[in-house]
Amino acid sequence: MSGSSRGPNDPGRRDRIVEAALDVIAEYGVTGATHRRIADAAGVSLGSMTYYFEGRQQLLVEVFTRLAESMSARYREPLEAAGNVEEARAAVVEIICGTHWGSPRELVLSYELYAFASRNPALLDVMRSWMRASRASLSRHFDARTSRALDALVEGVSIHNSMDAEPMSRQDVAAVVRAVST
Repeated sequence: MSGSSRGPNDPGRRDRIVEAALDVIAEYGVTGATHRRIADAAGVSLGSMTYYFEGRQQLLVEVFTRLAESMSARYREPLEAAGNVEEARAAVVEIICGTHWGSPRELVLSYELYAFASRNPALLDVMRSWMRASRASLSRHFDARTSRALDALVEGVSIHNSMDAEPMSRQDVAAVVRAVST
């Protein structure tokens, strides 16, 4: 069989590569996410990497775009369900303290995105788009300045809680959310 017949016979290959890249980045970081490791994790030939992606840059943009879109959707859901400001505050607390928004793996991936985006304009655009989406979700219930502050609070407390030996309690997070949003 010729190599060209593989594309239609494996329509999920590109998607598997992107998902495998997320796994590899979570385990080894962006710097350790080589084409070879990603291809091995996806169960594809190394040649598939260059067939589906022009280079590592294109792959990383797609990978981090998928992460940002997935996490943004889960961030948005509880805020859309909130019927008033009190419920929106509770949703923000849940986003910070619950597991709905970001698993430990996804938090590690977001750290990788932050670090890589700080040196890479294409990924900086992905990061900024994610921030706009988060603020838009918050702006359903809060003014622009409060939405921006709450978004920074979500990011900062989530990062600190994931690293801290004694994370902030739900009650303390709720008090801070209330203070910022009042």
